[in-house]
Amino acid sequence: MQEPVPEMVLESSLYVSELERAKEFYGRVLGLRVMEGFEGGRGVAMQVGPTVLLLFKAEETLKRETFPAHGTRGPGHVAFRVSEEEMPRWREPLRECGVAIEKEVKVGENPPSLYFRDPDGNLLELAVQGIWPFEEA
Repeated sequence: MQEPVPEMVLESSLYVSELERAKEFYGRVLGLRVMEGFEGGRGVAMQVGPTVLLLFKAEETLKRETFPAHGTRGPGHVAFRVSEEEMPRWREPLRECGVAIEKEVKVGENPPSLYFRDPDGNLLELAVQGIWPFEEA
């Protein structure tokens, strides 16, 4: 019998200093939808396709006892998968939102990944799935 393996990453976390500013940024720039806010303004869950991006105020998560502390320090990184067809169309909306592309990195024959920062310095990436050699599950 084969050992069980996870199907996918269900949620990822980034840490922010101003929750309202972060919600506005991720909604306006990436079109993410707020799914749920957390007690005491400690964070928010935002829908990314079939997954969740958690935005936490790190100092607030350290005060909670319900879940293990989700606090950390320093900027994080999340890559968002976009289709190869849509990748070229992302430059203009980023520019219109005042978001500077920090770097473009080409992996193999794929369109270049676009790297930029959120207001808290977290490194965000738009990339196509082809940058990783996935095997069928």
